[in-house]
Amino acid sequence: MSATDQTPAAGRGAEAAPPARRGITTEVARFAPVQTAVPIGILLVFWELASRTVPDLRVLLPAPTDTFVAAAELVKTGVLQRDILASLKRVFMALLVASAIGFPIGLLIGMSKPAAWLLEPVFGFFRPIPPLAWIPLSIVWFGISESQNVFIIFLGAFFPILVNTVQGVREVDRQLVRAARTLGASRFDIAVTVLLPAALPSMFVGFRVGVGIAWMALVAGELVAASSGLGFLISQGRMLFRPDYIIVGMVTIGLIGLILDGLVRLLQRVVMKWQEA
Repeated sequence: MSATDQTPAAGRGAEAAPPARRGITTEVARFAPVQTAVPIGILLVFWELASRTVPDLRVLLPAPTDTFVAAAELVKTGVLQRDILASLKRVFMALLVASAIGFPIGLLIGMSKPAAWLLEPVFGFFRPIPPLAWIPLSIVWFGISESQNVFIIFLGAFFPILVNTVQGVREVDRQLVRAARTLGASRFDIAVTVLLPAALPSMFVGFRVGVGIAWMALVAGELVAASSGLGFLISQGRMLFRPDYIIVGMVTIGLIGLILDGLVRLLQRVVMKWQEA
């Protein structure tokens, strides 16, 4: 066979490779839910068998079927829906305040050396203090109220948003900033058209981390000082010695946190369409 006869065959082989790789990727994506469901299903089966085999264990760790019955009971009475709505309301309010304060201050610190010199030590001092440590003082300030719980959740979400925004601004290519200044852009124009778009990935990371920590702070706050919410449900389960209620509260928190994280990632894809191009 001549060289000219071999060349098209090689070309056909080279062109055929990408579809094969796409096929493998498609198969992996197709079986990804199965790979997730199988280990969880095995865990639930062992949990069910262990709880039903050991009576003492079933008292302390109810079987999945018992937990499902407890969840149905809470849904039927409307308790679970009420607590979910109460917790979501507090989280959304706290995230709104944390975003409204954290993003602008983060941009300011990242852009301005005087602002960084003045503000970074202050926030660096308060950041390591866990939100739980603020609960006694927040009760003194706000009493046992919605404001007290929102304040604790705000503290959990604020610092990840702030720190990641500052880091995102500082990682922007300085050549872009200098080019914008050369073209006569003001500091505000540079912030809006250069720094903000370039820092968005890091800002979204901070917001996602803030959402997760906000849920943890929410449970801590509601365990101590609340009359509704998923943390309150867990606390009630402890006082009534209903571990099934506790597990229902924990599972609900995990599911809602997973959904919220997915929504944030979806928002990121919508806002940052240029990353997919």
